[in-house]
Amino acid sequence: MRTQHDQLAALVNAAFAVALLLVPPAASRAADAPPTPAGLEVRDGVLVREGKPYRGIGVNYFSAFGRALANPADTSYRAGFATLREYGIPFARFAACGFWPSDWRLYQDDPANYFARLDDVVKAAEDNQVGLIPSLFWRVETLPELVGEPASAWGDPASRTHALMRRYTEQIVARYRNSPAIWGWEFANEMSLAVDLPNAKSQLAARKAIPHLGVPAPTEADILHAPAMLTALREFGKTVRRLDPRRIVISGNSAPRASAWHNTAESSWTVDTREQFIEVLRRDNPDPLSVLCVHWYPEKDPRFSKTQPAASADVFRAMQEAARAARKPLFVGEFGVSKELGPAKEKTEFAAMLADLEQAGVPLAAVWVFDLTMQDKDWNITAANQRAYMLEAVSEANRRWQQAAGR
Repeated sequence: MRTQHDQLAALVNAAFAVALLLVPPAASRAADAPPTPAGLEVRDGVLVREGKPYRGIGVNYFSAFGRALANPADTSYRAGFATLREYGIPFARFAACGFWPSDWRLYQDDPANYFARLDDVVKAAEDNQVGLIPSLFWRVETLPELVGEPASAWGDPASRTHALMRRYTEQIVARYRNSPAIWGWEFANEMSLAVDLPNAKSQLAARKAIPHLGVPAPTEADILHAPAMLTALREFGKTVRRLDPRRIVISGNSAPRASAWHNTAESSWTVDTREQFIEVLRRDNPDPLSVLCVHWYPEKDPRFSKTQPAASADVFRAMQEAARAARKPLFVGEFGVSKELGPAKEKTEFAAMLADLEQAGVPLAAVWVFDLTMQDKDWNITAANQRAYMLEAVSEANRRWQQAAGR
């Protein structure tokens, strides 16, 4: 039953109608806009910044805007960007949106206030000369929930979900496309991990409604398949490209699951071959997206063979092969190792991961995660905790990577 949620959706739609009247439409902002400044571009299959080939490692600063959205008095992101500048960290990927439907209430009720808070985050990055990769729709279920549709509405360009996606994308891109801080535009976080799952129905049964967050109980219409994801990515890319013809456009997807090809082809968990992995990686980042995006963490799932699994370095080489064939540079949008490994193993694995990225010639990567207190137990990296060495290591790697790009 979605009766209660339908009522909520009607209220939400009314709120959006008011909100959209208060925020100037993208077209009116774009009419007299000066030329878009350079962020990251792709030229002839090569990642370029300011006209030169570029390689660099940044951070995920997931909550830079989220903290301001939750509490206008929390401007700690200013100190965070200053820290990144001190370490020579060139860019940060962050959620440029609310996470749950309830986190979009300020956008619905007071869009001027919403954008003022986001403006200050962008200005803080500008002031510290830190680039930004905003992810516009982090949790992929949230937009459909906001307008009272199932997640499968991502497959319908005529849906209310797509209408809201286009509107928000137009507002964000038109507002910030002339900021020197913006390096690229990302759709969402890891939508690819949710498509064509053989156990989708059992996963659905385990999910419950969370009324205070605006999350309804799911139905089978919330099961996602690859065509819906690809429709969403293409429509997002086309919307961005109408306003920004140059900066990179990113899916936000993870590396394909170890069985992603077989998930789609036969709804099984059979391990994909190397060739099948490459095929799915290219599929999951369709035109007009301009890079191949993956997220990569040490994992136990075998890659390319159940009996003779590939090492991480071999997987990176396959990713790079796919990137060269597609003429789309590889972006490792998340990588990292958990604190729960223990100090010695953590340091060893982090060094090995940096070495694998460097040796594979990966042009762009971002470590997970900077200044996120909710992940103190496992992933948080700050200049004041025991994982500060990671910022030092990334700083050193950036010097080497940028020298290599120059050569």
